Amino acid sequence: MEKLIISPAPHIHGGDTIAKNMTGVIIALIPALLVGFYFFGLGALVVTLTAVASCVLFEYLIQKFLMKTEPSVLDGSAALTGLLLAFNLPANLPVWIIVIGSLVAIGLGKMSFGGLGNNPFNPALVGRVFLLISFPVQMTSWPTPEPLSLEYLDAATGATTLEMLKGHFGELPQLSDLISGNRKLGSMGEISVIALLIGMVYMLYKKIITWHIPVSVLASAFVLAALLHWANPAEYGSPVIHLLSGGLMLGAIYMATDYATSPMNPRGMIVYGIGIGVITIVIRSFGAYPEGISFAILIMNAFTPLINTYIKPRRFGEKVKK
Repeated sequence: MEKLIISPAPHIHGGDTIAKNMTGVIIALIPALLVGFYFFGLGALVVTLTAVASCVLFEYLIQKFLMKTEPSVLDGSAALTGLLLAFNLPANLPVWIIVIGSLVAIGLGKMSFGGLGNNPFNPALVGRVFLLISFPVQMTSWPTPEPLSLEYLDAATGATTLEMLKGHFGELPQLSDLISGNRKLGSMGEISVIALLIGMVYMLYKKIITWHIPVSVLASAFVLAALLHWANPAEYGSPVIHLLSGGLMLGAIYMATDYATSPMNPRGMIVYGIGIGVITIVIRSFGAYPEGISFAILIMNAFTPLINTYIKPRRFGEKVKK
């Protein structure tokens, strides 16, 4: 039998709890949520409430009746999964499809592995990718932003910036519109770069996340996109457009930084982030889909155990090999 070795006392508690960290991330998402409500109106409200409520309900039911354990929905993790799932969906998606995505996110992406902390893949992205593969038409029908609109299923739709970039058609939005979210199509949570960055600053200030993953994702994506654009500007879009379009900001800041599915030490986080940034641009530039951040994060989630095994911090007192 292996002995459990514990370091000598005293042990200091940092004060962090699951509920506190989950609440912190939800607070950080509020600016982007408000922007989504403003630009998509009723559709954004319906999608968000449906995703959050169904994720909380499914987690409660699975824990209560299938796993026979005390439900932990009050820790905020299920609500956060629902919010992030909503952020990755079109604001005109039918309720029944959202419910299916929530069931897959919680049931398959989270609870089938044992619950919070045991899941190898980001649950919200598991739900999102499942819906993208299963319902490609509905998941790529993007409503046109209409401030405080009361339209939901009948909202006018159009092409995203990445779709125009990949298909070489249409007039790309101005950079100011990409930053603010004005006239920008896409998932509800990826509309405003400013709102997402405000949330990132808040999480960095509260030490909910560190800079390593977001910066390495965005920097590597920018560098690769810049190299491709320099080699063939007619074929490959500007790195600035790539940075400000699609779900890159949302994924880098809020999805890739998930505690359970990302590496534990700074060097591993940087390797992980670089992998996400590179894979995202490769999919965007050479793959069938105009967007690649969801697939990139899930792929690197699978590599996280390997990164944790081979990229470790130096032990205290360990001699450096010369």
